[in-house]
Amino acid sequence: MKVGIIGASGYSGEVLVQLLLRHPHVTLAAVTSRTHAGKPLGAVMPAVRGADHGLAFTASDAAALAAGDIALFFLALPHGAAADFAKALVPAGKKVIDLSADFRIADLATYQKYYGTHHAPELLPSARFVLPELTPPGWKTAAKLVAAPGCYPTSILVPLAPLLKAGVVVREHIVVNSFSGVSGAGKKAEEAYLFCERAESAKAYGLVKHRHLAEVEEQLALHTGAPVVIQFNPHLAPMRRGIATTITVPAAPGATIETLYAAWRATYGSSPFVQILPTGETPDTAHTVGTNRVDISAVHDPRTGNFILTSAEDNLMKGASGQAVQIMNLWLGFPETAGLL
Repeated sequence: MKVGIIGASGYSGEVLVQLLLRHPHVTLAAVTSRTHAGKPLGAVMPAVRGADHGLAFTASDAAALAAGDIALFFLALPHGAAADFAKALVPAGKKVIDLSADFRIADLATYQKYYGTHHAPELLPSARFVLPELTPPGWKTAAKLVAAPGCYPTSILVPLAPLLKAGVVVREHIVVNSFSGVSGAGKKAEEAYLFCERAESAKAYGLVKHRHLAEVEEQLALHTGAPVVIQFNPHLAPMRRGIATTITVPAAPGATIETLYAAWRATYGSSPFVQILPTGETPDTAHTVGTNRVDISAVHDPRTGNFILTSAEDNLMKGASGQAVQIMNLWLGFPETAGLL
C-alpha cells in the first residue's frame, strides 16, 4: 500500500519518514513540504541517504494528492493547517491519520476555547481519537479520519485512565507534572529554543491552560464515565527528546499498590508498547527515547494517602510518529509492532 506524509520536514515528519521507509508492508510514495518542494529527500534529511528510494519533496497540493493513488496520508502539520488538508482527502476516500490537535477534541466549543476557529468542523463527527491501548477496537471499521494523541496526553492517559475506571484512585485533587524535551515545541527558529537558552535550564510554561489539558480531560471523562479535572503543570527540560510525567493522585478507600498494579496488568498485560515497571523503579527517558514504548510505575505514600504514578516516553515516537504508525498498523490489519521493533 502506498502512503504519504504531508508536512514531512518537521521533527515528527522526519521520524515518520525513517519509520515508513523501513516498514515491511507499505511504500512511502510522497513527502510534501512547501519549503523544500523539488529537493531530494536525502539532501534535506541526510540520515536517510541511500534508503530514500529516490524520493523528492513535492508541493503540498491538497487537490492533487486527493486525486492520486496514495491510500493513506499522515498529516504532520500544525493545528489549523491539518484540517484544510483533511477537507480534501477524507471526501476523496483517503485514510487520514492526523498528528495535529485538529481532530483530537470531539467537542467543538472546547476546541475553540483552546485553539480558536476550527477549519473543518463538519469532519469532527467522523473523526476518531485513537490511543491504541485504550480505545475500543470498533474504531478500525468506523473511522475515516483518526486523530493521534498528543505527547503529554499519552504520558498521562496511559497510567491514569485505567485506575480511574477501576476505582483505584479518586477523581479529585489530581496533580500532573510533566517535563518535555525541546523537540516538543516543533522545528522553529525562536530565541527561547536556542541551545544557549535551553542548556542547563528547566522551567514551567503554559500553566493553568495548556492546550493539551482539553484533550486529557475529555478523554478521561470518555474512558471513565464522569468529568475529571486535573492540575497540569508542563515544563520544558534541557533535552532533545523525551517526556517524563509524575502524577499525584489520592488513593481510593481500601486501594493498595497491589490493586493498582492489578488494574494496570488487566489493561496492558498484552500490550507490546506499555512496560509496567516494579514499584519503586521510576521510568527514565534515557531508556525510552528511540522506542515506541511508554514505561510506567507507581508507589504509595502512606503519609499522604496518595499514589505517585510515573511514566516516560519518547515524545517523537510514542508521543507522535511511532504511535501514528502503530495506529496505521492496526487500521490496515498489519501486526501492531510492524516497523516499530
